[in-house]
This record gives sequence, C-alpha cells and structure tokens, in this order.
Amino acid sequence: MHIANGMYGMILVEPKEGLPKVDKEFYVCQGDFYTKGSYGEEGLQQFNMEKALKEEPDYVVFNGKVGSLTGEKALKAKVGETVRLFVGNGGPNLVSSFHVIGEIFDNVYPEGGTTLNHNVQTTLVPAGGSAITEFKCDVPATLILVDHSIFRTFNKGSLGMLKVEGNENKSIYSGQQDDRIYQGEGGAVQTMPDDASANVPLKPLTKEEKIAQGKNIFESTCQACHQSDGKGIPKAFPPLASSDYFKSDKNKAISAVLHGLSGKVTVNGQTFDGVMPKQTLSDGQIASVITYVLNSFGNKGGDVTPADVKKLR
Repeated sequence: MHIANGMYGMILVEPKEGLPKVDKEFYVCQGDFYTKGSYGEEGLQQFNMEKALKEEPDYVVFNGKVGSLTGEKALKAKVGETVRLFVGNGGPNLVSSFHVIGEIFDNVYPEGGTTLNHNVQTTLVPAGGSAITEFKCDVPATLILVDHSIFRTFNKGSLGMLKVEGNENKSIYSGQQDDRIYQGEGGAVQTMPDDASANVPLKPLTKEEKIAQGKNIFESTCQACHQSDGKGIPKAFPPLASSDYFKSDKNKAISAVLHGLSGKVTVNGQTFDGVMPKQTLSDGQIASVITYVLNSFGNKGGDVTPADVKKLR
C-alpha cells in the first residue's frame, strides 16, 4: 500500500487484496501557503519567498482553501459507520499533527505504509507525507478535523468538520463537557471536589454570578472559535463583540447555543457560511454564558434566565 502525495492531492496505490471494507472514505490534504498579503486580505496574492524561507505561512489549510470542509461542505457520516481518512500533507514546510476532536483513531497506517497502529489520538504527517486513519462513529456530533498545532487551526484555516448524524448513546457520551463548569438543569449546583455525589442545589444565581460563571464556560467552550476578545476569526467564525446579530433579540443567541447554527449569516456586515454545533449545556449554563456575552465585548447588556432557555429547548 502506498499514498503518493503531491502538493495539492494524493494518489492511492492499494495492495492487491485491497483494503478492509469501511462505510465512508474521504481524502484530506493539508498545505501551507505564503502570500504577499496577510491572512484574509482580498485579491490575488503572489507568493512570498521571504515568508516561505522563514516557514511563516499566512494560511495552513485542508484541500487548498479555508473552509473547504466546513458548513455545507462538511464531511458526512452516520452513527455506526466506520470512516477512513486518507490524510496527506503537501507542505511544503510544516509537519501536521493531525487529530479529530471527539474521536480516537482505531487504526492508523503511519506514512501511508503497511505498519498498523491502534488507539491513536494524534498522528504526525510529515511534509510530503501521508497517513491513513480509521475510526467508528459511535455518537452524533460535529467532529472537528484539525492540525493540532492548534493556533494554525483557529488562526490560519486548518479546520474541517465531519458531521455525524444518528441516535445518541448516553452510555458512551453523557454530554457533560467539563466538571469545572457543570451545573444541574435549571439551577446552580455546588460540586465538592472530593465527593462527586455531594451536589447541593443553590438559590438562583444573580446576574453578577452568572457573568462570572459564564466567563468560565466561555473560556472552556467558546473561546477557541470566537477568540478571547470576542472578535472571532475573519471568514471563519463570526464576532460576538458589538454584535448586531443578537442585539435586539437575545433568543437568537440562545437558539444558536441550544440548537446550533448552520448556513449563511450576516454579522456586523460580514457574511459567514459555516456550522456551529449545538452545545450540550444545561439551561443554567446557557443562561450564564449568554449573559456573560451580552455584558462583554462592547455589547449593551442583558440578562438570560434558565427559564428563558427552557422555553426554546
């Protein structure tokens, strides 16, 4: 078995007996680009040799373009299906730490060869090299394909999505994301560090308490895409700072967190066409994080209660 990797694509040479059967196969090829203009600058951009020699790309992308595997172009699979990813790295300079957030690779063929590794989280793909990864989709989710040199992903474009649809399986994934921010449905919960069973219901949070809790939730759940200053990433993730999207209707913000959001939206005069997966947060958590956003980043304020969220759930 061999994968020949060019700058922008791959050629698979299978063994005579073929590869084991899977349900879905996808090709993902990473590359780094060096341009005269900075990231997101419009117009035809010429190659910049100085940046290339310093190995400082403006773009690190999958399949030749920012957003090539997001939104309506996201890869798709169903719960129970086994997915095989043929992963290439055209370089010309950077090594890729390929990872799918939300999955562990059941099988990895490093460097496109016959060696077989099992239960791998992140695999290195050298410039000019390749790898094959395989995994079974156990629960519905929007899995995020990244180069786990992670600032490339969220600032230079190496982000893709695999949308898995089907029935939930709580025995595999309960939906709880972070013990530090866990809060019981509809109200606050105080978690004792040394005794997970000692959850004591508290009185409803004040606005100030929700803002403080919401800040922790934002940093754990939202900041990677929307950035610490709420300004998002141009052409990829919309800004929350001084946002006109939910300015007069806090329900739009609640719905986006609760149900997810896909397709074209216009925020502060910019058009975005991607996917925000729904967040598995409680009513109280959603109330806190949106209250935090409404009172941060130059927004005009507001207060969201767990009851507000429950109405839209």
